[in-house]
Amino acid sequence: MPLISVVVPCYNEEEVLPKLCDELRRVAGLMDYVDFEFCLVDDGSADGTLELLRACSKADARFRFASFSRNFGKEAAMLAGLQMAKGDYVAVMDADLQHPPEMLVEMYEAVKDGEYDCAAARRTAREGETKVRSGGSALFFKLMNALSETEYVEGATDYRLMRRGMVDAVLSLPEYNRFTKGIFSWVGFKTKWIPYVSRDRAAGETKWSFRKLVRYSVDGMMAFSTKPLALSSILGVICCVIAVITLLVTVVKTIIFGNPVAGYPTIVSLILLVGGLLMFFIGMLGQYLAKTYMEAKHRPVYIVRETEDGLK
Repeated sequence: MPLISVVVPCYNEEEVLPKLCDELRRVAGLMDYVDFEFCLVDDGSADGTLELLRACSKADARFRFASFSRNFGKEAAMLAGLQMAKGDYVAVMDADLQHPPEMLVEMYEAVKDGEYDCAAARRTAREGETKVRSGGSALFFKLMNALSETEYVEGATDYRLMRRGMVDAVLSLPEYNRFTKGIFSWVGFKTKWIPYVSRDRAAGETKWSFRKLVRYSVDGMMAFSTKPLALSSILGVICCVIAVITLLVTVVKTIIFGNPVAGYPTIVSLILLVGGLLMFFIGMLGQYLAKTYMEAKHRPVYIVRETEDGLK
């Protein structure tokens, strides 16, 4: 029978993990026409997540796990899970059960015949989500589509089931600074989007603060677009043109009409404006340079300390 690998990054998911394992077993029972393996990645959790993963693995051989030596982030955990997966089809989903596991049935039906290479969940709404958060999410996708040549579907999530060919293509991209949403889109392949309404977390608290979401968005923009750098050049030219025009107007007004030139407040305002723009774009350039620096080091994206086979 075909083998489906389900990759689940876990970070401090002690409260929700038993429910997740039960749900995965339930869905596997519904899909008795395929085999399953569950690849759970402990991203350096500080609670009892690792102990629960050990127990799940001992109780059910379908549960495999890898535990990092420290917290490397969700992107690293997804990469580790994809590299662990042996299946003909590989699914990626969150541990908090906001991604309904029963959607795997519909996803498999979409890709099994080869018409689609991937079936992905597109969030149309989120239970209890504030207008600020939903508006911010919509703005993110609009900005990404405006800045990047890679297409982003609004509401796209990491929850998806892929054929092995697409998984191998994703793994062929070796970059250190990973933005998996962009990678899934960049590699192409034919994707069927399945709309769904996201649930509240089954247990525990979200690990994504507003600051982390903003940082994640900025990383995504820089990972798949160099347009911000071009924008800085365009704005620089515009500022130079405005400065020349303003200088000419000031000279003409002084010579013809004898109007006195505005002094201290005008100069300070211009200095602050130009200085602020310079610092902003130098900082943007520095971010690109920093990412290039990290890529050049060729450090591993993650380090595994333990698997179901024991300590490394």
